[in-house]
Amino acid sequence: MCFSPTASFTTAGITAVVAAVSLARVTRRSEIPLAAMPLIFGVQQAIEGVLWLTLPDAAPGVLSNALVLAFLIVAQLVWPVYAPIAAWSAEPDRRRRRAMLLCMGLGVAVAVSFLPALITGPHRASVVNRCIVYQTHHTHPELIGLAYLGATCLPMLLSTRRVIAGLGGVVLAGSIVAYLFYWQAFISVWCFFGAAGSAIILAHFEHARRTLPALAAG
Repeated sequence: MCFSPTASFTTAGITAVVAAVSLARVTRRSEIPLAAMPLIFGVQQAIEGVLWLTLPDAAPGVLSNALVLAFLIVAQLVWPVYAPIAAWSAEPDRRRRRAMLLCMGLGVAVAVSFLPALITGPHRASVVNRCIVYQTHHTHPELIGLAYLGATCLPMLLSTRRVIAGLGGVVLAGSIVAYLFYWQAFISVWCFFGAAGSAIILAHFEHARRTLPALAAG
């Protein structure tokens, strides 16, 4: 995340708590992927927090290289596939589930397109304007970037569940802000907005916990 290791570790701690409470509130197995999303964001922020501590070194070391690779694996391989799976799993409407399956296929294609660069490397990170910038020797066309947003944001925006659609809106807004103001650090800033938006997931499960007794009593 931008700014400092403190900000990354704080975000990681908050999202870990959000994930723990959300998972404890789950009443349907189909919502487990949704409840686990904050945990994945928290892991990413923790990775980036440790990376912040290694970046002042004069030369990249084994630890920093491993952290960069771990962050990019989650950002480029996990999220394009996991986001549509979480939305699809929690969606009750059949037509929208079919549309989300198309987004899932798009996400798999995006992840496959990123895979060669992750395997062959090299990949490194540096601090530019108080942001972590991830770099590889492979360039990806803008079409891949649009497909990435389509795979991660569109299935959530298609959801009939307000919490998922709201999270999709937050992530999309974060994507626009990251593109306009933090282009070099797009991946880092995008993941931060996703982590911040995961608080919406906790609100969803807390609301469900409070309404279930009322429905049972009725």
